[in-house]
Amino acid sequence: MKAAVITYPGSNCDRDLAVAFRDAGAEVVTVWHKDTSLPEGVDVVGVPGGFSFGDYLRCGAIAARSPISSALAAHVERGGYAIGICNGFQVLTETGLLPGALMRNAGLKYICRQVHLKVHTADSVFTRGYAKGVSITVPIAHHDGNYTADPDTLAQLAAEDRIAFTYLDNPNGAMNDIAGILSANRRVLGMMPHPERAMDPMLGSGDGRALFDALLGRMALA
Repeated sequence: MKAAVITYPGSNCDRDLAVAFRDAGAEVVTVWHKDTSLPEGVDVVGVPGGFSFGDYLRCGAIAARSPISSALAAHVERGGYAIGICNGFQVLTETGLLPGALMRNAGLKYICRQVHLKVHTADSVFTRGYAKGVSITVPIAHHDGNYTADPDTLAQLAAEDRIAFTYLDNPNGAMNDIAGILSANRRVLGMMPHPERAMDPMLGSGDGRALFDALLGRMALA
């Protein structure tokens, strides 16, 4: 499988994400934000964490208007896979590829620590490596991770089983404890915690590896 990792000015988790994809068996290519197209044969696009364009305006707002983001949207509209982590989740909401918005943490402070997540659904290419309802440990590192959406959107996400992960001890005030959501076709995942930083117990947790292994394994059969 072939994965593309986008780098925007201010991205700082692009290498971590590329390493996670590579460790799971993917061929990895990196893409610069000024590129106007994705390489041929890309199966999944990774939008990494960091502080794209310094988080000016709103987090992810400028990155969502970079040339490569149009190619990302086209990839998703064709039914391609994509995962946005932390700032990448913010970019996906700013492009309209996922609903809702990521607001300032309720405590108005940057948070960087391990958190415990509940796997809310196992019915996706990203979460099929976990049993529904299990707890996993994954780090967070964000200032604007408070997931916010209108009541109709929250109800739709719940009704369609599109809430991928929830916090067991909500660190940022996110509505309904939401830590990650899926697109309507279940091929796009946005999440604030960093599974690419939880690939080995030596790093504090190996619970993120199942996400990447499941994604690449499932796609090989899709």
